[in-house]
Amino acid sequence: MPHSREHAELLLRKAQQDELALEKLISDPALPDEIIGFHAQQAIEKTFKAVLTNSAIYYGRTHNLGELLDVLRVNGFRFPGEFEEVRRLTPFAVDFRYEDMPPVLRKPFDRFWAREWVRKVRAWAESTLREKESS
Repeated sequence: MPHSREHAELLLRKAQQDELALEKLISDPALPDEIIGFHAQQAIEKTFKAVLTNSAIYYGRTHNLGELLDVLRVNGFRFPGEFEEVRRLTPFAVDFRYEDMPPVLRKPFDRFWAREWVRKVRAWAESTLREKESS
């Protein structure tokens, strides 16, 4: 897996595409939550990977947001403890693309909560990357 500024920028562009899809689709009640959750999860995953890639840190082949948070933490990246909440989006990467969401999860899934987390993670990443550039 490439570890370069160019690849990090590609990952950020791809994350922005997922965020744009999320923005366009979020208000459509006909779309299943799985689609919204997938784009939110993907945007956050790619954003975390962009930050790691920019610092040439290996993260392995994973869609697990918790694992990516652990890699960020172990490598000295600071982020608010509340970021742990994004772990809830991990099943949207694979599980809910090929299976129905369990009924117990259908009702409480908050699309706007997911969008807010995409925005928070993007803002954190942009700040982190700016700090790295200036140091």
